[in-house]
Amino acid sequence: MCDGKMLPMLTTAKYHPDSTGWFTSTRTNNGNQCVEVRFDGAAVLIRDSKYRRNPQHRPQDEPVIIVTAPEWMSFLDMLLDSGDATAAVAPEPDSTVLRAFTDPDGWTTLRYGETGLVYTPGEWQAFLAGAADREFDRVPVVS
Repeated sequence: MCDGKMLPMLTTAKYHPDSTGWFTSTRTNNGNQCVEVRFDGAAVLIRDSKYRRNPQHRPQDEPVIIVTAPEWMSFLDMLLDSGDATAAVAPEPDSTVLRAFTDPDGWTTLRYGETGLVYTPGEWQAFLAGAADREFDRVPVVS
């Protein structure tokens, strides 16, 4: 209570499921080249499956983008609202907003802060189809 008024209770949003393993769009053709997503509580993690196929890459060095569930949902909404699903200009390397940029050859860079993930045209199209089908939505559970 503050000045005789009830204040809203501060709670941590709960998500269902609370966490998942890595998953891809159902539109991905073979699972070897794709945008991979994982839910972990209120965090959403994104990686590129191509990284692990190169035996010279070390697992502990794998680039992973981590954003909050609200940031993720804002990003998905931006993708679905924009039609072509990418930013008009390349995002700044230190941007704290999750952005996608598709170059003239069709390759798409997903960037958040210093981390950038690069996807082939096929990978990105499969991801966009899954996003349109709401496969990647991260919505809080209403108490």
